[in-house]
Amino acid sequence: MKNSFIRTLTTLSFAFIIIVIGKWVIVAQNPITGEWKADTRTAKQESSGKIHLSFERKTDNGRNQNGNSYSFDELRGLTREQTQNGRVNFSIVREAGTIECEGTFTNGKGVGTFRFVPNTAFFDGMKSRGFDFEKSDSKHDDGPESRILAAAFLNVTTALADDLLSANFGKLDVDDLFKAAIFKVDSKYMVEMKNSGFPNLTFEDLVKGRIFKIDADYVRQVHEMGFSEKGFESLVKFRIFKVTPEFLGELKAAGLNDLDSEDIVKCRIFKIDADFVRKARSEDPKATIEDMVKMKIGVRKIKTI
Repeated sequence: MKNSFIRTLTTLSFAFIIIVIGKWVIVAQNPITGEWKADTRTAKQESSGKIHLSFERKTDNGRNQNGNSYSFDELRGLTREQTQNGRVNFSIVREAGTIECEGTFTNGKGVGTFRFVPNTAFFDGMKSRGFDFEKSDSKHDDGPESRILAAAFLNVTTALADDLLSANFGKLDVDDLFKAAIFKVDSKYMVEMKNSGFPNLTFEDLVKGRIFKIDADYVRQVHEMGFSEKGFESLVKFRIFKVTPEFLGELKAAGLNDLDSEDIVKCRIFKIDADFVRKARSEDPKATIEDMVKMKIGVRKIKTI
C-alpha cells in the first residue's frame, strides 16, 4: 500500500515536471540572449535625462534589433553616475519577463550582453485571453522568441490586453497588441472612433488614426465640412495634407463650391490657395481645379479675357 502510494506520488511529480518543462519549451526553447549598446551623450538624451538602449540578437533571418529611450527609474541597478566609467549589472523588469544586462560604460557609452528570462505565467495568461505568442500570421516574423522578447521591450501587459478586449472590437492577435503598445491605441480610442460614424474600422485604421492624430473631434470637423460620406481614407488624406475647416472655408469664400475630397487634397498638394483661385477665376471664370493644377505647374497658361 505504502509502496503503491509512493509510486503514484512519484508518477504525479514526474508528470508535473514534464508539464512545467513543456511550458518552458513552449515559451523559450533556448536562452534568449544578445548584445546591448547605450548612449547618454546625445542632446536629446541629455535634455530628457534618459538613456538610449539598443538591443540586438541573431535570428535565423539575420539580426533582430530594438532601440528605445529609458528613464533611469526603469533600469534597476543603473544610475546616471554609473554610465561614466566601469562595469555594470542592471535589469529591465516587465510583466513579460526580465532583461538582465551586464557590461561596461566609458564616458557615457556602454556595451555588453543581455539575457532574457521570460515570465511563463504572463504568456499562459495571454494565451487564455486569446493571444498566443507561439503563433503568428506575419510573413516577417522571426519566431516565438522574437515575439516574446518584443512583449518585454514594448512593455505589453495583461492589463493592455484586457483593456483592448473590453472594447468588443472583434478578433485581435499578438501583432495588434504590439501595435496598440507602440501607437497608444486603447479601448477609449477604439470606442470613440467606432461611435464617430465609422463602425466598421479595422485595427489598421485605428493605427492610422493614431499616427495621423485623427480623433473624434477631427471627425466632427470633417462632418461639418460635409465630407463624412467619403470614408475613413479621406480623413487620412485630409490629415496628411493638413486640410482644415479654415482652409475649406477660404476656398469656398473664393468661389469654389461643391468640391469633392480629391479636389481639396489637390489644392493642398499644389498649393492652390484662395488668392490663386481668385486670380485664376478672374482671368478664366470657368477654370476647374484641374485647370488650376495645370496653371500651377505651368502646363497651361491663365487665359486673358
